[in-house]
Amino acid sequence: MDNKNSMNSPNAWTTSDKLHSDLLASKELIYDKCGFDCSQPHEEAQNAEYGAYVFTLNSLSIRFRVAKTTPTKIGQFVTLWQRNEDGSTQPYDVSDPADVYVISTRTGSHFGQFVFPKHVLLERDIVSDPGKGGKRAIRVYPPWDKPTSKQAQKTQQWQLEYFLEVPFTEPLNCDQARVLYSNIQKSKKQSDNR
Repeated sequence: MDNKNSMNSPNAWTTSDKLHSDLLASKELIYDKCGFDCSQPHEEAQNAEYGAYVFTLNSLSIRFRVAKTTPTKIGQFVTLWQRNEDGSTQPYDVSDPADVYVISTRTGSHFGQFVFPKHVLLERDIVSDPGKGGKRAIRVYPPWDKPTSKQAQKTQQWQLEYFLEVPFTEPLNCDQARVLYSNIQKSKKQSDNR
């Protein structure tokens, strides 16, 4: 899509906002190429250090984060918390309006995103069930990371089911992207019908 057409598109994002480069790359390399409808993102200031935004994508509520490489451990670290009424941090819980948590990850020439449905993070005790469980941060392991601990390998195994590799020099697998996002849509419809 050229710039002239993209500026007239309902998916055009105002460039006056300083959007994180991973979010801009996701829009250009995934959302636009696969024909997804996406709203203007809004920054979440409390997690700005992790490129935190919320927006809608094909009627799904997205909570977007950028994972960071840490110097001493394999994998990348990302926060998943909000402030409660008294100002302390707490994990997101099942009542959070987000349908999906997208975690962007990159190392050198590798780029991709984890597309985690909320129900999967609930099952994995990352999103809390009111008052129970949840995590304020997690470590993600993209396919180019080779963890050595058994626990990290086990975590990587389930996480990779929700990973979309985004190549810079080859066409994106839009079918895989559609499957990841359509599975979330199906899960959302099932939970809405309960």
